[in-house]
Amino acid sequence: MNTALLSAGDFNQLRAFVAVAASLNFSRAAENLGVSSSALSQMVRALEERVGVSLFNRTTRSVSLTEAGAKLFERVQPAVEELAEALGETRERRAHPAGTVRIHCFRAAADLHLSPILRAFADAYPQVVLDITLDDAVVNIVAEGYDVAIRLGEVIDKDLIAVKLGPELRQTAVASPDYLARHGTPAHPRDLLAHRCIGWRWPGQKTPYKWEFMENGKWFEVAVDGPLISNRKDFGVQAAVDGVGIAFASQQLIAHHIAEGRLVPLLEAWSASFPGYYLCYPAQRQMAPPLRAVIDAIRGGVRATNGAEAAAIGTAMAAMTMVRAADTAASK
Repeated sequence: MNTALLSAGDFNQLRAFVAVAASLNFSRAAENLGVSSSALSQMVRALEERVGVSLFNRTTRSVSLTEAGAKLFERVQPAVEELAEALGETRERRAHPAGTVRIHCFRAAADLHLSPILRAFADAYPQVVLDITLDDAVVNIVAEGYDVAIRLGEVIDKDLIAVKLGPELRQTAVASPDYLARHGTPAHPRDLLAHRCIGWRWPGQKTPYKWEFMENGKWFEVAVDGPLISNRKDFGVQAAVDGVGIAFASQQLIAHHIAEGRLVPLLEAWSASFPGYYLCYPAQRQMAPPLRAVIDAIRGGVRATNGAEAAAIGTAMAAMTMVRAADTAASK
């Protein structure tokens, strides 16, 4: 039994043969296949030369199958039709993506880059299921079976394709006016060692994250201590609003609290920017249509929300400026 795979030429010849055998008319078969009659005749002759027998009896008035041709037609017609149907289904999947896409996303990034696109994506691709894990752990997305991830630029594996989704981020220490009235305001990041700080722990890590600041162009860390450690930054920010202590979080989580006076930004001169969120995924020669749809939707969502995001950041920055001006006036 010869198990060699069919080449593209083999399939085209068999497809031509089946078309002629089904209609017993070269002109009609050529029209059905969208080729010229001469090209169709050449494919049939090439197949006959390959198998070494005539497959058709041809006269000027009619076309009929030889005995060998009839037996071949009986064997290959179902297979050719099934192959054509399979190829058609594959093209249909590309035009109408279907399947599951597994996404690993940092929690804060989901609010920015996933939540805004979900309704429109679900309407546009009703046969695509998004299986989303919201987690700040840095996992190997290939080993864990994820198709795509959204994470901070500083923790992306070098062998992944990375697409920037937004501006750089900046973390700032914040506390409630009530806390500062009771405990005073730190003047330098190292003063945090004498304050009640709200810690955050990377998932999978035993020790809390050390707060990072910049001085004279160099990063340095402060291992803070305090009454609370959590693996969710939004939980820590709310604790700061409630006066538990000083929190350290990105503008996304604290801007509205600052704008409404619930939190006061601290130590801003030492808070520097760092790479923001990136969409990352393994390199692929032929990307699955559902994954392509997800990537395009996320990137398109970023372009659509850039204006709104810039406005929100501008509001937050204006609020911070007002706070600093008030502090300066009070100190005079």
